[in-house]
Amino acid sequence: MRKPETTTLSKDDGTLVCRRLVVAASPVARMKGLLGRDALDPDEGILLRPAGSIHMFFMRFAIDAVFCTRDLEVIDVARDLQPWRTAGRRGAKVVIELAAGAAEGVAAGDRLVLGTIDA
Repeated sequence: MRKPETTTLSKDDGTLVCRRLVVAASPVARMKGLLGRDALDPDEGILLRPAGSIHMFFMRFAIDAVFCTRDLEVIDVARDLQPWRTAGRRGAKVVIELAAGAAEGVAAGDRLVLGTIDA
């Protein structure tokens, strides 16, 4: 099994949002998501593409979920999303899952930028 691609995530003004973002673009990677993990470090996250909604079934910890357009314009942020909940936003094509509180400086209308992808 190959190592997942990782990158950084910043706002377009250069503010770092996530230092280690895993890109989950395959159906299997999106399905697995963060399942089986006990926690998410404050500097890591996962980008689910394509995705307009997520579920927290069988999760063990809360997250912040950032809903974006294809171009990574933030539509909305679901903060402190607890296990056994669902969330989705109309028009979302990308969901970025971050540790609870890590999306504190991110708001609707922000543009996000991916760094160089490391394979």
